[in-house]
Amino acid sequence: MRLEDYVASLPGGIVSGERVQPSERSLREMLGLAGAGAGDTVYHLGCGDGRGLAMAISEFGAARAVGIDSDPAMAAAAREATAGLAGASVVCGDALEAGLGGATVVLSWFADEAVAAGLARRFADLPDGCRIVTLWGPPPGCLPDSVRFPYVLSRTPLRRAGSVAEQVLAVLGVRCVDFATAWEHAELYTRAVEPPGAQNNRFVTILQTLVMWINAWNLGVACGEGVPESIRTYMGILRNFYGIETDHLLLGPAAGGGEGAGGPADAGAAARPPPP
Repeated sequence: MRLEDYVASLPGGIVSGERVQPSERSLREMLGLAGAGAGDTVYHLGCGDGRGLAMAISEFGAARAVGIDSDPAMAAAAREATAGLAGASVVCGDALEAGLGGATVVLSWFADEAVAAGLARRFADLPDGCRIVTLWGPPPGCLPDSVRFPYVLSRTPLRRAGSVAEQVLAVLGVRCVDFATAWEHAELYTRAVEPPGAQNNRFVTILQTLVMWINAWNLGVACGEGVPESIRTYMGILRNFYGIETDHLLLGPAAGGGEGAGGPADAGAAARPPPP
């Protein structure tokens, strides 16, 4: 089974990220990185059960916290979680269409690349100084203002990256992606989004490490001139023990460009993991 076929076999809500929520620890880290506090209006896109909204007001002292979720059940749960909490409100709707009036802090994490790109266009219209916190990478094609990986802070007006290599350096702190970098950051991401009691952390980290390195290779920002033995070993583990093929994903640097490539840069593409 090819990796993309395995991902396609997962429930749609997991693949899109709609059913995957950051943990309370992650939400606290995101709000902390944003410097959320008194006077802020916090928007949580894909707010899930509303824990982030309650935290923004109760722990960080935000004046308002607005949750947006397209799932009626999640929106109902968020309303219940914030019932009686002054300044909290929940909208059941599409994050790409819902209003963001008065936003000073935005929390956003979507696994769907089309949604992430659409939101980046919306963020460009937010007032200067709005703090946007995402997981894994900044809005597509942009440079972050601060990184506490996997949490990434970007301020409006968003700054465009000149190349994938520039964005990789800004997000990962390295000029090229090797196995150690891929594993370290995949593990940090896994820990940030894993649900309580998760039992498949190592499998997910292996998947994320391989996808991150392969994407970097295809975009011309992987270290070295060939596929390292460590990557080949883990590709073999997926093939032999899980029946998942990844060899066909190795297209080569010419497929993605690299440091001198034109077009919008996206370190998220160079490092984007499969959904947890």
